[in-house]
Amino acid sequence: MNEITEPFRAEQRVLYGDTDSMGVAYYANYLRWFEIGRTELFRRVGSTYRLLEERGCFLPVYEAYCRYHNPARYDDIIHIDTTFSLAGKARLRFDYVLLHKDKGTVLAEGYTVHVCTDRDGKVLKPPVELKQLLKEMEEIAREYR
Repeated sequence: MNEITEPFRAEQRVLYGDTDSMGVAYYANYLRWFEIGRTELFRRVGSTYRLLEERGCFLPVYEAYCRYHNPARYDDIIHIDTTFSLAGKARLRFDYVLLHKDKGTVLAEGYTVHVCTDRDGKVLKPPVELKQLLKEMEEIAREYR
């Protein structure tokens, strides 16, 4: 279950395989949920990672951070709120807040920083297509503030 419920918000159910023997989500899954939020944000503005990569633009993770506040548990539905900002000439920063859908409590928050590269890993300035997508993300965010 992976759907946009409003701009920059994705929804994800915690699966049994996401948890440990106590039914608590394994810590590394929070980074995977960050990726879901980021991926859905690109879909929201009409693109995908696949399309970017087909055009020669790759966004490997340069830095990742996650602060855990409350545990996500088996069968919880979480909201993944994602925003972005430029973090340099060739870097993009995505910020995330994971919320328990029913309780509204913050489960975790963090960010990832990505570098624009070509297929060989050479750092690039963001291409025109990516800059346009990022501009659209900013415009949508302004409309809903």
